[in-house]
This record gives sequence, C-alpha cells and structure tokens, in this order.
Amino acid sequence: MKKKLLLILIFLTLFCFRATNIEASNASLYLSPNNRTFNIGSTFDVSIFINTGEENINVVKADLKFNPKKIQIANPTLGKSFISIWAVPPSFSNSEGYISFQGGVPSPGIKTSSGLISTITFRAINPGKTTIYLADTSQALLNDGNGTNILNSYGKGIYNIIILPPEGPNIFSLTHSDQNKWHKDNNPTFLWEKEDGISEFSYSISKDPFVIPDNQAEGAEASVSYSNLEDGSWYFHIKAKKGEIWGGTSHFLIRIDKGQPASFTIKISPAAKTSSKQPIISFFTTDAFSGMDHFEIKAVDITIENNGKDAFFIEANSPYIFSNLEIGTYMIIVRDYDKAGNWQDENIKLEIIPDNIKITEKGLWYEGKFSSWWPFLLVALIIMIMIIIIVIICYKKDKKFKAKVAQKLREREKEIEKINLL
Repeated sequence: MKKKLLLILIFLTLFCFRATNIEASNASLYLSPNNRTFNIGSTFDVSIFINTGEENINVVKADLKFNPKKIQIANPTLGKSFISIWAVPPSFSNSEGYISFQGGVPSPGIKTSSGLISTITFRAINPGKTTIYLADTSQALLNDGNGTNILNSYGKGIYNIIILPPEGPNIFSLTHSDQNKWHKDNNPTFLWEKEDGISEFSYSISKDPFVIPDNQAEGAEASVSYSNLEDGSWYFHIKAKKGEIWGGTSHFLIRIDKGQPASFTIKISPAAKTSSKQPIISFFTTDAFSGMDHFEIKAVDITIENNGKDAFFIEANSPYIFSNLEIGTYMIIVRDYDKAGNWQDENIKLEIIPDNIKITEKGLWYEGKFSSWWPFLLVALIIMIMIIIIVIICYKKDKKFKAKVAQKLREREKEIEKINLL
C-alpha cells in the first residue's frame, strides 16, 4: 500500500514538473518591424520570427491577416527561413487579406529566440493606420512525438501609411479638401500656388500615385477641373516650369464613391410575425469603395387606426433589440451610410401579435388578426335599423288587422239590429 502511494506521488511530481516546464516554455510569434511609417505607393518588408521558449519545436504554422484596402503583398517569393521542409506550400490572397506558412525542420527540431520564418514585401496603397496580425490559428509544435502546441503569444504590427510629401507646387482642392475623406462629388477642382518666375505647368490625373507628368505644358493657369470621374482613389500630379527647367512633382489624393452600399436583407428573430415585444433585428452589408460608416433604424407603426405614424431614425448596430413594441403592425426600416455619405433604405414588415384574444380600446385581436370596432358598430347599426323597420311593418300590419276586425264587428252589429226590428 505504501509502495503504491509512493509511486502515485512520484508520478504526480513528474507530471507537475513537466506541465510547469511546458507552461514556462510557451512559444511566441512576432513581427519585425512592428511599428513604422511608410509613404503611399512604397514597398516595405515585414519579417516573421518565432521564440520557441527554450524548447525544441519541429513544426510551425504562421497565419497572417491584413487589410487589403490599405496594403497588398508585392512579393510573395520566400527568402531566408529556418524552415527546411514546407509541408504545405505558402499561400496568400490580396483580395481576402491573408498569407499562410506551414513547415518544419527534422528532429531534434530547433530551439531559438529569433527564428526567421519568412520576410514578406508589402506595398502601401492607401493612407491611414493599418494592422498586420498573426491569427490564433498559428501553431508551434514541440518535438515530443505528440505534436504539443506551445504557442500562446501572437504578435502584431501597426503601420502608418502617409501621403507623399509635395516636391512641386502646393496643391489645394475646394471640392475635395481632405485627402483622407471619401466624397460623393465626382467633379473635383484643383488649385495650386504659383510662385514668381513660374511660366507653365504640366499636370495629369490618374489612379497611379507615382505618375510624373510629361514636359508638355498645360498652360499657366493655377486651377483645373475634372468631371464624371469613376469611383476609386485618384491622384492629381503637377510640376512647374521655371525658366527652362521643370521642377519636382507634387501629388494630391482624392477619393470618390458615388455609389450606394450593397443591397441587404433584414432578418427578424424569432420571426417577422411574433408575440415577442422585443424582437431582434439583424442586418449587414458592405460597400465597394469607402466602406460602411453606420446604420440607422426606425419602426413605423402601420396599424390601420394609427395611419402610419412616423418615427425618428436612431443610430444602431446589428443585432438591434427594440424595447417593448406594442401589439400592432410595423414597417422596420434600416438605413445604411457609407463613409462618403451615400445611403439607402431596406425594410421588412413586422407584426406583434397577442398570445390569445385581447380586447382593446382600438379593437379586437384574435389569433394574431386585428379588427377595429368600426365593423362591429356598423353591423350593430344595420341590425338596429332592420329591427326598427320590422317593428314599424309589424305595427302597421297589426293596425290594419285591428281595423278590419272592428269593421266586421260593426257590420255584425248592424245585421243584428235589423233582425231585431223585424
């Protein structure tokens, strides 16, 4: 008995020691650099490293996610890496915003504090802050024969994409003043400073941030307008001629989105016809260019006696729960706004029904169907009129009958008198 207890204690001690070692040796993935500023249109490298936490690993899986509207993978070619066996070929998508690596090294594996998995080259395509992060699907497996995953730290990198600094004339726009904002107006006007000695300008507009205008002069005016530009990001490029020398080029970004967000469907839980006075309204949509800004919602009571009383829109997130809607019929309207201010409405009919029969001041509810008191009052009035008419008819007939009986009695009396006289 004592031997058994001793063996159990030894087993528990070894188990706790092993568990402590594994917990103490948790691995981590991280990015380098993890915080940097880059010019729009430029390329930059981000390296993925692993710290194995004093343990030997032989398999690593790294899944990166990024915002494809801000940055794109420019070079998917693998560079230096400690991985010698690629179990699954690296894959990436610039439309969905991910890149994935999975590979390993032969036994006894690798123990390192800064093992390079790969270096990825990104291109900055739109201004603003963006994050590259390692997803929690990433793994680091011990070389223990069991494939124990010891990865519990997933790094990320935050990068600031800025617009190219001016090298030529300072550019302004009265119609599209904020380069970081999306606009519905697709007819931009540009103005620029004209220094002394400037004789001519050369300029163009395109979707490429690095275009250099040719040396063909467009004139000496300090403004130009464009019309009916299609949706997307546009760059106005300009350089000035002073004497016989063309100067550097300045670039000005404008963002145009004149289209509505995508159509969507509103869903109601538990159902569009329910006795719940707190239905859950769900909705979602996307926008191809500027992205979604916010949603607004309202419930319009379209029950007959309320005659479609209007209501205010309120800003809402999906799922949205109404608080205590009264029994009745409603039109639920959801309005979506993109970041350029474009919007559209989608709607769905909602019926709040009682659990059983309910009599109210406005009418009668029965099995979810509503009827106001007016039909009942109209039927009652018709019945009353019919009763009155029947009573009048019966009264007249009775009066005629009594008159006939009286007439016959008088005639009878006269006949009796004649007989008596004889």
